[in-house]
Amino acid sequence: MIRDNVIKILDELPANVKLVAAVKTRNVDEILEAISGGVNIIGENYIQEAQEVYEKIGNKVNWHFIGHLQRNKVKFAVKIFDMIETVDSLRLAQEIDKQCQKISKVMPILIEINSGEEPQKSGVIPCEAVALVKEIAKMSNIKVMGLMTMGPMFGNPEDSRPYFRKTKQIYENIKSLNIPNVQMKYLSMGMTHSYKIAIEQGANIVRIGTKIFGKRI
Repeated sequence: MIRDNVIKILDELPANVKLVAAVKTRNVDEILEAISGGVNIIGENYIQEAQEVYEKIGNKVNWHFIGHLQRNKVKFAVKIFDMIETVDSLRLAQEIDKQCQKISKVMPILIEINSGEEPQKSGVIPCEAVALVKEIAKMSNIKVMGLMTMGPMFGNPEDSRPYFRKTKQIYENIKSLNIPNVQMKYLSMGMTHSYKIAIEQGANIVRIGTKIFGKRI
């Protein structure tokens, strides 16, 4: 079932859109079945889970961190992940830069935008995004590659559209500034319930879990 779900999703996605399989709480067998269907990017929310799965799967796929990253876990994250999608503060970026320097790695990152400006959620608020990007761009072991947003959760996916549109506008604005060491290439928006709306608003990375694996028990 998982393999078939992946094949169906990949078949319907536009050619320019990358699929990240959101594997929170999923076991190795489930993840391997998703990979057999064509998944080549795994999205993990938790460092410990990622370490356990990575030991068994390794670098046959790309690994994206898509959860809230604590600074004390960065030293582990930089060894596993090919991209961190959820950078939302200068202090976090500084720690990533420091830990990457130790292992001679340049980490591609996305800046997480709190597009709904929800106080309980992580992400930089829209009006502070440009300033944060400019500061992070000065670092040698980080490469800003775009933006990511969760957006508020709604029952009706259509209600997510304004938040995806807002994030796309921020993306285009930053792109137009031609900031050195910043390559605005990726816009990661949308999950199982909202990814089709996100793609319409310009997303070229979507993070899908439930539609691949089924509901978590």
